[in-house]
Formats: sequence, C-alpha cells, structure tokens
Amino acid sequence: MLEHFNALVDGLPPAMIYLIIAALVFAEAALFVGFVFPGETAIVVGGVLASQDVLSLPLLLVIAVVAAVAGDSVGYEIGRRYGPRLLDVGVMRKHRAKVAGAQDLIRRRGAFAVFIGRFTALLRALMPALAGSSRLPYPKFLLFNVIGGVTWVVTFTLGGYFAGTAFEHAAKLAGRGLAIGLAVAAVAGLAVWSVRRRRQEAREEAAAEAAEDAAEGTAVGEGVPAPARPLP
Repeated sequence: MLEHFNALVDGLPPAMIYLIIAALVFAEAALFVGFVFPGETAIVVGGVLASQDVLSLPLLLVIAVVAAVAGDSVGYEIGRRYGPRLLDVGVMRKHRAKVAGAQDLIRRRGAFAVFIGRFTALLRALMPALAGSSRLPYPKFLLFNVIGGVTWVVTFTLGGYFAGTAFEHAAKLAGRGLAIGLAVAAVAGLAVWSVRRRRQEAREEAAAEAAEDAAEGTAVGEGVPAPARPLP
C-alpha cells in the first residue's frame, strides 16, 4: 500500500501532494474511505517526503490536522443527521461486529471513545458517524477529535519523517543498495504484519457475528412454544 501511494505522488508538484494527502485524510471518516485506504498511510508517506525536502514538515502537519478534524466533523454530522438509518448502509452491515463494539465503547467511555478510535483503522472510519448517531454533544466530540487528530497526525507523520531520515543516513554509511534492501525488507515486514492484523480482525469479527447469530437463534427458539402432545 505504501508503494502504491508513493507511485501515485511520484513526480507531482508539492501543492498537488498536499492536496492528495488532505483529501485522503479528510475522506477517511467523512466518506468512509478508511475501510479501503487507512489515512495513516498517506501521512506516513508525507512524512517520508518531508524528510527528503519534497514537502514542508510544519505545513504538512497543519494541513493533515485540519483535514483530520474536518473529516471527522463531517462524519459526525452524517451520523447525527441520519441516525439509525446509517446502520443500514452496506459497509455498516458488513462490519456489524465492529459497529457494535464501537457503540459499546461510546456508551462506556463517552467522548473519550473518539480519541481511542482515532488509532484503529476501522474505528477511525466508524467512530465519528456513530458518535453523531448516539447524540454525543458536539463540543465534547470536537475536543477529543482535536486532541486525537493532533496526536495521530504528529505521531505518524514524524514516524515517516524519521524513517526517511534514517534511510538517508543508512544510505550514506552503508551504501544506497544496502539501504534500499533494508527498506524493502522493512516495508515487506510491515505489509505482512498489516495483512495478518486484518485477517485476525476479520476472524474475530466473523466469530463475534457467529456468536451473535447463535444467540439470536437461541432466543428465537426459546420463544417458540413446544408442540402440543396428542391426546390419548
């Protein structure tokens, strides 16, 4: 995924790269793009590009934070306006175990759930709309949205920035060929970890849905009266 995004922005002017990163971060929760393309991928690559002086790190941080906060606010408004009807959207039905988990997190943690959800890909796409649907007061939502957005953007952008800096340093010390080999190995390891994490999440979600279906089946079965015994 990192390679695909890097290929997408290769050769583009900085202004266009800023726009692409902002659009992906904004759309993650506002348009549920996070189910397909996690926004942290965009800001990590942005951090790498900033380490290569392609982008300005301070400007990138500001743009990414504004896009993250604005996107989540739009997601919140969608949830507030459409409420329970939002749960009938196909992507919501597909991830109903995650939706139920996010709703439970909001009930237990309130506005703090918005901050927690910022650091998990699927929850990051779901949480703003579900917070709006649950009628969480917007001022509380906005406070934790800003705190979470700033923390998330700074963490992943600086992670990409320092990774890019480390690559350049390794290239000078050990030669660019070895550094590229190490970078490819690191990206491959990250890809394998990401695939395994998503598969694990899918298995957990399938197990939760199976348990939910079994519980519903049991409840229905208990509600059906036993057949009458024939009279002698």
